[in-house]
Amino acid sequence: MQSSALQKAEALLSELSPADKAQLIKWAFNDLSDASAGIEKTPGVCGGSACIVRTRIPVWLLVEAQKAGASDADLLRSYPTLRAEDLVNAWAYYRVNKLEIEAEILENEAV
Repeated sequence: MQSSALQKAEALLSELSPADKAQLIKWAFNDLSDASAGIEKTPGVCGGSACIVRTRIPVWLLVEAQKAGASDADLLRSYPTLRAEDLVNAWAYYRVNKLEIEAEILENEAV
């Protein structure tokens, strides 16, 4: 038996244009994808910023370093606790949460 929310969604689907349906699929995919795998936000740790699990290294810091010209190899050398997988997770998180990370970069530049 379908939930009432699912029934409502099914009814609305017929009213959507192909472009709207494509947008809906994109939203659903992003919601279902694990774009924050390996990333955690903990209140009181690094101001609640998204960080690499097992570390206190914020995603915004890695993005800022990359924008300044640091390669993945440079970052792995500079932060010995990082693994290549952590950088993949950080870049994926940034792609999905670009506005959040850009705002944190600006916040930290102002400090």
